Amino acid sequence: MTNKILEELAAQQCIDTEQAAFIQESQQKAPWSVHWELKTILYLGVLLLNTGLGLLIYLNIDTIGHQVVIALIAAVCAAAFWYAYTHKAPFSYQKVESPSPYFDYIVLLGCFTFLILEGYLQYQYKFFGEKYGLATFIPMVLFFFVAYYFDHIGVLAMAITALGSWLGIAVTPMEIFQNNDFSSARLIYTGIVLGTALCGVAFFTERKNIKKHFTFTYLNFGAHLLFIACLSGLMVLEQEFLFAGLLLVLTLLAIWYARQEKSFYFLIIGVVYAYWGVSYLIFQIDTMRSELVFYYFIFSCIGIIIFLARYKKILNIQDK
Repeated sequence: MTNKILEELAAQQCIDTEQAAFIQESQQKAPWSVHWELKTILYLGVLLLNTGLGLLIYLNIDTIGHQVVIALIAAVCAAAFWYAYTHKAPFSYQKVESPSPYFDYIVLLGCFTFLILEGYLQYQYKFFGEKYGLATFIPMVLFFFVAYYFDHIGVLAMAITALGSWLGIAVTPMEIFQNNDFSSARLIYTGIVLGTALCGVAFFTERKNIKKHFTFTYLNFGAHLLFIACLSGLMVLEQEFLFAGLLLVLTLLAIWYARQEKSFYFLIIGVVYAYWGVSYLIFQIDTMRSELVFYYFIFSCIGIIIFLARYKKILNIQDK
């Protein structure tokens, strides 16, 4: 790509051949970035540190003593948040860059150790008694505050997960499928309300220009939760027309947002969940013959492939 641009600039006589050769040589000798590799290693380091501390405590709990363990965890948690507080950049409703390469990981360490501390207190001393809702409400409030105060998207995801747990729903993308009993009408409607609220917060904060870079995180959780709850209602509850109409509205909204933001991800979400719902409705037709089902799969898959192959036109993305 760089060579092509240099050739065009040289052809337009914006630069001469010597300058083009110098730029090309500089590009070839430039150091390559290991930014994401280092971020991955640092995140993995935080997780391994928490895991190692947990195993060390578990294996030596009889000799260490519970009070010492609690004091150690609390000290690590307090030190992490103290460092974050003393080194943070001034608060802003816009995106705030991390003051150091390690800042985000130290904030994450503080949140993880807080969860370990809370879980340890509950397991060993029944600190919250039978009030399990309070045990999820406290970290939820803390994580939302930390996410906005220190501008941390990872902690925001933890806060949304805690919110779902407080309401009785697992809201991470994988747990939505594995750990929820969507045969319960209460859980289905709770999922719809929570998903709608998350999407509403996303659009409201984006319109008000409040931490606009948090929008995707809210929409990602909210959209998946809405679609899964809607499909569950379609399959479980005896209100097919209601949930089929809701699924249609959600699909159109997902495609509309994908066009607005030129987002292939939300286009995929809308198409996949819509295909899932339409396929279910077709299979409910008692007179559907097996050969028609076969042809449906063949032609629908071809249609989706053509649809996605033309995604640039659908999203109005211009080739450069």
